[in-house]
Amino acid sequence: MKNIIQVLNKEFGLSKFLPLQEDIINSLVVENKNCLVTMPTGGGKSLCYQLPAMLFEGGTLVISPLIALMQDQVNKLKEKGIPAEFINSTVSKKNKQKRLELFIKGKIKLLYVTPERFRKKEFVEGIKKSNISLLAVDEAHCISQWGHDFRPDYSRIAEFRELIGNPLTIALTATATPSVREDIIKNLGLEPDEILQFNSGIERPNLRLEAVDVYDEKDKMKEILSVLQKFRGSGIIYFSLIKTLDQFSAYLSKNNIPHLVYHGKLSAAERKTAQNIFISSEESLVLATNAFGMGIDKADIRFVIHAELPSSIESYYQEIGRAGRDGDPSLCKLLFSDSDVDIQTDFIKWSNPDSKFYRRLYAILEANADKINTLGMEFLREELVFKNRNDFRLETAMAMLDRYGASEGSLSKGNLRLTGDMPELLFDDDFTQTKLKSDLMRLLEIVRYFKTGKCRKQYISEYFGISGEENCNSCDVCD
Repeated sequence: MKNIIQVLNKEFGLSKFLPLQEDIINSLVVENKNCLVTMPTGGGKSLCYQLPAMLFEGGTLVISPLIALMQDQVNKLKEKGIPAEFINSTVSKKNKQKRLELFIKGKIKLLYVTPERFRKKEFVEGIKKSNISLLAVDEAHCISQWGHDFRPDYSRIAEFRELIGNPLTIALTATATPSVREDIIKNLGLEPDEILQFNSGIERPNLRLEAVDVYDEKDKMKEILSVLQKFRGSGIIYFSLIKTLDQFSAYLSKNNIPHLVYHGKLSAAERKTAQNIFISSEESLVLATNAFGMGIDKADIRFVIHAELPSSIESYYQEIGRAGRDGDPSLCKLLFSDSDVDIQTDFIKWSNPDSKFYRRLYAILEANADKINTLGMEFLREELVFKNRNDFRLETAMAMLDRYGASEGSLSKGNLRLTGDMPELLFDDDFTQTKLKSDLMRLLEIVRYFKTGKCRKQYISEYFGISGEENCNSCDVCD
């Protein structure tokens, strides 16, 4: 077997490891141990499976939920001359088959797929023929129904592992509380003593954490302008509402402050252009919703401002992790307003339809499939929420139907159809209410974070089950 350091130098062009990377890689390659890695954004999680992939005889299958992220990682691996590919919905049927065959033959070392790919019979039949030495599960918190980004197909990972012969497995995430880590291990089909856990705290001494109480939008703009005046370089300002984002964008434009915008109402081409400009510019400012950031490989982000309250510590921690990856001083500033709590409470309610709503939706889809495909989303919305445009439960419920494999196609294309029964879990009042309360408790934790008299980095570490951390001396509370 090749020397680990030689591969690090030759294949990845690096001279040394980041904290924990070498221990994790040795656990996989030398000790043949399964690993669960909780490491902050920018901590170097990808190398923990990409380097071992070059040492194992067989291939490495990477399960990732994010198409943009897997495409970005594959492009970077190809630039290094490492044989990698992805299979997802953006790839033609012919190329999907070709890439799968190359992986089976051992011509591709790393193959990235979404968990939904295992719904496809032809993929399952092909992947079972592969010689897979390592299974890497990225964004592993998506396994847990109590996590902040649950994806039902992720809960079938144990089934996928069994299909491919239960290979050595590494699961990686930036955000997992002790209960979520427990859920990850269970859903991998492993016992706690069959997997090594690596948990690092917020080991980013160059990040300064601050939180400021603001009364209104005028106060927010004052704080934002203060940061723009003090910090040179690139920055991200996160918003919960597109409406608020647009208002701040208009103010910045009026005052000749150049910036980009990124949110879900822009076309895919507009979002891609904004992202490319941001990555390639030395000094660029982007106003964005939380859809922005996954796969952003930009080391010199000098500040991340949350102009509106995020929904959880998990989301906040992931987003501030995009600042200062080059090790230089960077600011992470949270602007807190009581009205933002109300906004997030509404989001949480929309994200957790009750069982009665799911029953009504399924009955309407079952009885009126042709009519709904013809008349579209607005007809369905009228049937369920009487055209209330401020009620987004329908979007959540439709996404859950798709994620659980109970539907295929889309209303926008007029080809939506039911493919299975509504999951019993969504008809269970106890489950839907417990999930709602869990999300509300996560919101309460970010409020407590704002109000804490404890070191902010210490608070975040303890939230993720890491105790005994010393004061950081680089947050506003430590000051």
